[in-house]
Amino acid sequence: MSSFWENIFVETAARYSVVILCTIVFLAVFELVTSYKNWDQIKKGNFAVAMATGGKLFGIATIFRYSIEHNDTLIQSIGWGVFGFVLLLLGYFIFEFLTPTIKVDEEIGRGNNAVGFISMLISVGLAFIIGASIG
Repeated sequence: MSSFWENIFVETAARYSVVILCTIVFLAVFELVTSYKNWDQIKKGNFAVAMATGGKLFGIATIFRYSIEHNDTLIQSIGWGVFGFVLLLLGYFIFEFLTPTIKVDEEIGRGNNAVGFISMLISVGLAFIIGASIG
């Protein structure tokens, strides 16, 4: 049975499945912390929300990419992926805190593409930093 779990196809399918599940959970957490409903806004054509959400998706995927590359077991990859997500979420709150003259969350919800774009780039940039730090 151990050779089954060591098969590269089985391992890839397992990691893929876990990352998809974690992505769904992490996006649900982001949905809870934003004042707008991501998917409703995207459906309405709010490009700022689409960019911010896309940056979060790319950030989550990038963190897991590094997590999978640098860890031998699925459990280690999940642990580092969750830790990386917490740091990404913290980055979201820091961005909001460091821009007191701009209510980032509200501006994105209103469709401010400039704020959505910078939010996307912050998520992507932080994901590369977080990912590079994963052990």
